[in-house]
Amino acid sequence: MTAKPLLTALLPLVSDLSRDLPDQERYRRLLQAMRGLLPCDAAALLRLDGEWLVPLAVDGLSADTLGRRFKVSEHPRFQALLSRPEPTRFASDSELPDPYDGLVNAPGANLEVHDCMGCPLMVDERPWGLVTLDALTPGQFQSLELDALQAFASLAAATVTVAERIEHLALRAEDEHQRAEVYRQASGQDKELIGQSPAHKHLLEEVRLVGGSDLTVLITGETGVGKELVAMALHQASHRADKPLVSLNCAALPDTLVESELFGHVRGAFTGAHGERRGKFELANGGTLFLDEVGELPLSVQAKLLRVLQSGQLQRLGSDREHRVDVRLIAATNRDLAAEVRNGNYRADFYHRLSVYPLHVPPLRERGRDVLLLAGYFLEQNRSRLGLNSLRLSPEAQAALLAYDWPGNVRELEHLIGRSALKALGQHPERPRILTLSATDLDLRPASAGPAAPATDPAPALPPLPAGGLREAVDAYQRRVVDDCLKRHQENWAAAARELGLDRANLSRLARRLGLR
Repeated sequence: MTAKPLLTALLPLVSDLSRDLPDQERYRRLLQAMRGLLPCDAAALLRLDGEWLVPLAVDGLSADTLGRRFKVSEHPRFQALLSRPEPTRFASDSELPDPYDGLVNAPGANLEVHDCMGCPLMVDERPWGLVTLDALTPGQFQSLELDALQAFASLAAATVTVAERIEHLALRAEDEHQRAEVYRQASGQDKELIGQSPAHKHLLEEVRLVGGSDLTVLITGETGVGKELVAMALHQASHRADKPLVSLNCAALPDTLVESELFGHVRGAFTGAHGERRGKFELANGGTLFLDEVGELPLSVQAKLLRVLQSGQLQRLGSDREHRVDVRLIAATNRDLAAEVRNGNYRADFYHRLSVYPLHVPPLRERGRDVLLLAGYFLEQNRSRLGLNSLRLSPEAQAALLAYDWPGNVRELEHLIGRSALKALGQHPERPRILTLSATDLDLRPASAGPAAPATDPAPALPPLPAGGLREAVDAYQRRVVDDCLKRHQENWAAAARELGLDRANLSRLARRLGLR
């Protein structure tokens, strides 16, 4: 395409992108226009984030691609594109693995990309990201001029620059600390909140709103929704982001040790206290303290915590000396604390001090197609872990994920993808170039489908109750189930708790009551 026709084609697009559009729509229109002028089967715009490439918009690729995070060092083609300032076109017979193998939306299965070209996006003379084009037909890009792609890359870089400046100004108007990293922990891509659903966007807006304040936040939500990640995002969005974020799982400690963990102790405070030790509050001084499973705190500890939160002063266990701390508190629970207050199991004053700003994390079943983005994130993780070139979902598998109710939320999805990938790989005598997970591999039952119809054979007769009655019978059954589970996992309590669907601390308490520990 010569310069004049290309300029004529780009002018309407420039006018369109100058409108007040959300960034995602702006990028999507850019890719659609690029595919119109440079015919291909798929296109993507990716942002460089440290050692990772994060897809911002895709056209012609599987929906789960937006949730994937590509580590540059694991993808030679991305490395090559980022190493050169000009566009690069790979030969159709290039032996370098293509990151999009199996991800292009086209009839058929296990479709490998044959033609690939791309160009870095330069912002302030530094690589900001990539724009890529892929085709399933060998030789499709041979006749295309790289100048056309370079022109599009320049337009994409200008679009990105405008979008980022608008976002920067908006965030400065709100709070200087609420930057683009509001939902990402600085440690890397394994601490990211991923989603595009209205429920997820509302959560991010809440995080952005309260993150810059010092208000105490109570994060609520079902098990497995990612409450700890939300706590990390709140800390990262605050003016304390460069200070410690200290976490404590209140359910993982015996009641006798919770106070010592929170406030510290001096030598001789109790049996085994051989030296002086600072507690979590002092370790978090100047930063944030995150109390997970705060609903498990004993009433006696709640009273002492309330005093620290109100005055900022504490005493180490066994000491009369006062220590002053400056800590922002974030707490999380999957329990209904208001109901616990009504039932007398939780202090009302402590509950109200915790819930200054309640923040609810929506369950996965309320987040629509976010499940596919999250699946893509976990697929890419397992692709790397298993040493595969490509790991993808079949259309039937995607439908199964969307139809499932997800009682275990994001954690259940993570475990499902890892388990299914390992099992599917084990069914291949030779390592496949592209491993596709089918609905059968996932083995999910839609939310509307109940258990299979029972057989017509009569149910077996129940054994007579022991002398202790129903309670003793239930305890005996629980004892047998827990004991068998522990034996299967070689006394690994964490693994046994996961199989039984219990928190590890709750399993430990149950085992003590049953005489197993």
